[in-house]
Amino acid sequence: MYTIMLTMCLSMMISIILMALCTIICKNTILDREKMSPFECGFDPKSSSRMPFSIQFFLIAVLFLIFDIEIVIILPMVITLTSSLIKMWFITVTLFVLILLAGLFHEWKNGILEWAN
Repeated sequence: MYTIMLTMCLSMMISIILMALCTIICKNTILDREKMSPFECGFDPKSSSRMPFSIQFFLIAVLFLIFDIEIVIILPMVITLTSSLIKMWFITVTLFVLILLAGLFHEWKNGILEWAN
């Protein structure tokens, strides 16, 4: 019991000493506050959070997620090629790619992929 208490006290003292040393040695000053502030898509983080948000950023994020999920679905298809029937595998992959192409064509026709009008 004595050894456990001694180890805990020693580790606490070392932690406190290291935190104090970091605070003393630290070169961050109040002048670095701008560098340490978060930067999100060109918006000022200290301004109102209710500013209008461009729908184009949202659409690019959604497209990124769609293509990310596409990769997650396509990679196992390649792995299962050896353990499945070639005809069923080909039909599944072809159907999946056709659905993706139909979605891409739909987005293209609606003008979602155009950044500037």
